[in-house]
Amino acid sequence: MRKFIIKRLLLSIFVLLGVAFITFFLTRVIPSDPAAKWVGPRATPEQIAKARIELGLDQPLYVQFFRYMGDLAQGNLGYSLRTRRPIIDELKENLPATIELVLISTIAAVFVGIPLGVISARRKDSWIDHFSRLFSVGMVSLPTFWVALILQLLFFRTLHLFPMGGQLSTEVKLTMDIPMITGFITIDSLITGNLRIFLDAMYHIILPGITIALYPVGLVARMTRSALLEILSEDYITAARSYGLGERVVFWSYALKNSVSATATVVALSIGYTLVNTFLVESIFFWPGIGSYIATAVIGLDYPAIMGVTIFSAVSYVILNLIADIIIALDPRVRT
Repeated sequence: MRKFIIKRLLLSIFVLLGVAFITFFLTRVIPSDPAAKWVGPRATPEQIAKARIELGLDQPLYVQFFRYMGDLAQGNLGYSLRTRRPIIDELKENLPATIELVLISTIAAVFVGIPLGVISARRKDSWIDHFSRLFSVGMVSLPTFWVALILQLLFFRTLHLFPMGGQLSTEVKLTMDIPMITGFITIDSLITGNLRIFLDAMYHIILPGITIALYPVGLVARMTRSALLEILSEDYITAARSYGLGERVVFWSYALKNSVSATATVVALSIGYTLVNTFLVESIFFWPGIGSYIATAVIGLDYPAIMGVTIFSAVSYVILNLIADIIIALDPRVRT
């Protein structure tokens, strides 16, 4: 187990080094002048030249790279060309909204996907199974931006049931003091006992939450069904049935328990996938998270901010992938 984890850690370090290397050189190849953006649109050539020295752009490329890697090792992601603020501070401000959205969506997906996969496995080849499989494939295949626009058109424009976007209504933001303790509005409102802010935040999270949850719902349902059907064909399941154990006991006490690791692995990976793919959804729903932040950075060609979000996304995905590997390693048959 220890060797397995150490091996995965070393591989993760090489992945992160590769991401940093590729990200750094791609931003240097793209035709743009960060120094000109740093000093503003009306800067003189002398100001631009001074900014190049200040930003270290006058140094050879390999010197810039090693300096960049040294800053990364100290947790310094640089400064935004647009706001001139430390990128790590801006990530801290925008990250809670994204994490809140992703976690609520993932929890909802687990509570829907696992029962759907269990029912599908128990009723194999029935109309319920066929419907579940069709639903799962559809949820995985649908483009999230298309789903977001359809939900806005249906529930906001046509039915007037949910808001078009935002994290809170304008009335709540103008008339009430928004608590900022942990950065998560739903948690902070519960801590301070402000039920109105909590309900308003949950009301606004429904449409973007559904949009993001559709992919993990389909993925979890498919994996749960596949794992259960594979386990139900194992020899120890046949032996349990031969001992006279009821089908209900065999299914719930043996098969479902042993399929949890496969489902947990998929959930961990889907969190990483969702975390780094909320950009379009957040932009469509005006959600003040990492997605909106990176969209603004791309439009403004704020390369340090783009690099910072890329590194953060890579670290997040590697950590979640490592968690998934550890969950898999709990089964001694897969350890190497």
